[in-house]
Amino acid sequence: QVQLVESGGGLVQTGGSLRLSCAASGGTFSSYAMGWFRQAPGKDRDFVAAISRSGGVTYYVDSVKGRFTISRDNAKNTVYLQMNSLKPEDTAVYYCALTGSTYYSSVYVDPMKYNYWGQGTQVTVSS
Repeated sequence: QVQLVESGGGLVQTGGSLRLSCAASGGTFSSYAMGWFRQAPGKDRDFVAAISRSGGVTYYVDSVKGRFTISRDNAKNTVYLQMNSLKPEDTAVYYCALTGSTYYSSVYVDPMKYNYWGQGTQVTVSS
């Protein structure tokens, strides 16, 4: 059974930085593409960033391009989301997710492509 555990959330001022981590266990982590999503109060869960199984391909929602960086360390079964220049509108619960896809260079925006989800970590950006 795959388990994903996020960490690294917290309270930060506008313009600050946080690095989220997502540790995976119970599966062959390096075989699957992964992603980060976020959900603000009263809103749907939205795509943030995705990374291919190799780490060679990444994709971001326009609102975080140039500020967020997704990466992965397959040796540590961990995916990261480095968030810089944070804004109040980035406030949300952030979730990591793992797809069922083993295509080498594919990334996915659709949450329906993801089979496993973490419990989420809260990120709050104060103005």
